[in-house]
Amino acid sequence: MASPRTTPKTMTIGQLAAAAGVHVETVRYYQRLGLLNTPDKPPGAFRRYSGAALERLTFIRSAQQLGFSLGEVAELLAVSDGGTCERVRAIAEEKLVQLGARVEEIDRIRARLRVLIEKCGADPRSPAGPIILSLLASEPRSRR
Repeated sequence: MASPRTTPKTMTIGQLAAAAGVHVETVRYYQRLGLLNTPDKPPGAFRRYSGAALERLTFIRSAQQLGFSLGEVAELLAVSDGGTCERVRAIAEEKLVQLGARVEEIDRIRARLRVLIEKCGADPRSPAGPIILSLLASEPRSRR
């Protein structure tokens, strides 16, 4: 097996997954989505993946860590295969706007929890407490 610092010229799916720090099923899932090509299988042998497959898999994982969905990753990959920096920038700017909205929502939730925690601290011996009562009284919100 190759050391962590060197990558063999070609790899099995297990070696590819290990080198990228993902499970084999993750590689297969990305293949089903069309994010990663499935190499031809030689008769009586295992499929072999190139270093380019590892680079693409690393790109996918890095983009996900930045908050991009797999659909957005597919768009970034399409752009990387022949698009412009302007398009990549537009995609990244839209992601930044989305993340800002999520941060604002998290800030609202944190503020609400702080208020409920303070109310609970005011009368810690109340039967259900304001947190439970508030959750019981809240209407479920539809998911966006």
